[in-house]
Amino acid sequence: SSRRLRRMAASQPGFLTLKPSSDPTDLVGGRRKRVNKNKKKNWNKFSDITDVEEFLEDVRHQERTTGGLLSEKSDDSLFFVDLGQTDKAEQNAAEPDEGKKRKGKSTRPLRIDLILQGDSFIPPPKDVLAYQKPNAKKLRRIAQKAEQLAAKGVVPRAQKKLLNRRLADRTVKKAVAEANNNPDRDYYDMWAQKSKSPADPWCVLQTGKQQVKRPKKLNQKPSALPAVEVIAPGGSYNPDFLSHQALLQEAHEVEVKKKKQEDKLEKQLAVNREDKATAETALREEVEGLIEDEEDEETSPNKEDEEASGAAITVTEKKTERQRKKEKAEKRKEQQQLSVKRQTVQQQQLFQLRSIKAAIKQQEQQAKKRWSKRKEKQEAQKAQPRRLGKLKFQAPDLEVQLRDELAGSLRQLKPEGSILKDRFKSLQKRNLIEPRERAKFRRKLKVKYVEKRAFKEIT
Repeated sequence: SSRRLRRMAASQPGFLTLKPSSDPTDLVGGRRKRVNKNKKKNWNKFSDITDVEEFLEDVRHQERTTGGLLSEKSDDSLFFVDLGQTDKAEQNAAEPDEGKKRKGKSTRPLRIDLILQGDSFIPPPKDVLAYQKPNAKKLRRIAQKAEQLAAKGVVPRAQKKLLNRRLADRTVKKAVAEANNNPDRDYYDMWAQKSKSPADPWCVLQTGKQQVKRPKKLNQKPSALPAVEVIAPGGSYNPDFLSHQALLQEAHEVEVKKKKQEDKLEKQLAVNREDKATAETALREEVEGLIEDEEDEETSPNKEDEEASGAAITVTEKKTERQRKKEKAEKRKEQQQLSVKRQTVQQQQLFQLRSIKAAIKQQEQQAKKRWSKRKEKQEAQKAQPRRLGKLKFQAPDLEVQLRDELAGSLRQLKPEGSILKDRFKSLQKRNLIEPRERAKFRRKLKVKYVEKRAFKEIT
């Protein structure tokens, strides 16, 4: 009977329980679990804070709907005096024309617009990052220093440079100082094709710096080849006989060139028969150094005599004064003969002016020919791929069909090649990107094969 009374009392609306939701995990053997409330980890776990959460949720709800607590609001903002339908009648009388125009229901906002409208009176949080500036402290310090210098009458260095640049342009028209409300002033078209020159005082005044001159080399293309190369007439789906044979001949020459390179490489790597080891050469290598030759014994004393003679010291005799005078006279005589020979050669060259002119003209012609050849070679190299990386450019294979493989119409034509590969090779050929190889996949960890238990049971 006592248990029934307790259940009835607990079911009453005014009955306050110790905990609103009794957790069965808190009961040990039908009894309530004893908990130490002096430990921090048990505060949230075994404390009833529903009343606090309900109060805070009520405060948040009031702030969202009314913009603050209802207890702090005035009566005028919460209540109004209902005077009946007098206002509506006056409004309808003041606007009779509008009432005629509006027939049916009055205009109301759409449901989707009401959903998108903000229903909360709480302002959005302030974005702190939007008001922050990089190096704000430094910029503030620089601005304060500039104000102090301006108060003292000191001109900054950047402004000095601008003033020095404008010294030479002080004799320009006075159109710069004209008023903005003058209708007769020159019209400045900012979208005009001709841009202002970098030395123009207007550009220097507005930007504070001179325009960088663009290098001429940047206007030159890295290759003279077109972006899309048109294939030879023999590559058509229905070519004529001669053009198709010319394309086949070109493909044949490419294959012959590849075959020659392969044969050359095999020839270089081939082993010579004379260099192969035989039984005789192997025996000679094994016996090397064990048998002394008689020739070596005979030549050994001769070598000792040569070394002894080479170690002897040679003594030079001192020249007499007569010998020195004789040598000087011979040198003087040789110099005189050389000078006479030079004079005779110069005199002979006077009679060879025509032949000398012809030789000079021939040399100039040869120099011009060499220059023209060098120029032609440079122009030809513009159409060739350059070495931009560690790999050389390899031209793609020609897509050629034999005579029996040609299609009679476009419907029977089969697609060949890849547009992506063709564009990639074109970029390499025009020196826009360097030749590359496909990256090889390398597994970092070794794969370990393990038989599952179910598989073992079957086997």
